[in-house]
Amino acid sequence: MSAEGGVGKTRDVEDVEDVEEIEVRDPVSAPDAEGRPRRTTRRFPLFTRDTARPEGGGRAASGDAPAPARQWPVLLVLGLVAVGLLITALDVFRAGTLVIGSALLAGAVLRWLLPSVGMLAVRSRFTDIVTYGVLGLVIVLLALMAQPDPLLRVPFLKDALHFTVDS
Repeated sequence: MSAEGGVGKTRDVEDVEDVEEIEVRDPVSAPDAEGRPRRTTRRFPLFTRDTARPEGGGRAASGDAPAPARQWPVLLVLGLVAVGLLITALDVFRAGTLVIGSALLAGAVLRWLLPSVGMLAVRSRFTDIVTYGVLGLVIVLLALMAQPDPLLRVPFLKDALHFTVDS
């Protein structure tokens, strides 16, 4: 095998090792845990070894705390969703879905206010807030408009329904 990297030729393992030992001179190459640069070029590595946590994805409590306490924001949201599902299963549809939607809205508020929310942080802060907020708001609005006896009436929806289901 050739170490020249020409067309149709493969690179030796030694070449890959040599590239990792060169000092970093650009901001793309982040240092590893020991402070050494990981990449030397703007090209992406052949193999991904690690991914960055989302902003705010650190522990919500100190490392000395037990595991549930470190992840209390996501456990709170999941617990509220479970309670909402239980209420819905007990044939109280509107109240259960309101609890589920409220849990997602609470997740959006927690993601906005807290610097570290543990596993509640999935994407960027903005994307998480928008996703949790829109889904929570849609679920709450649909729960308020559910039949029979909706608590929220949207006049144009009734007209649209009559327009689509014409007899």
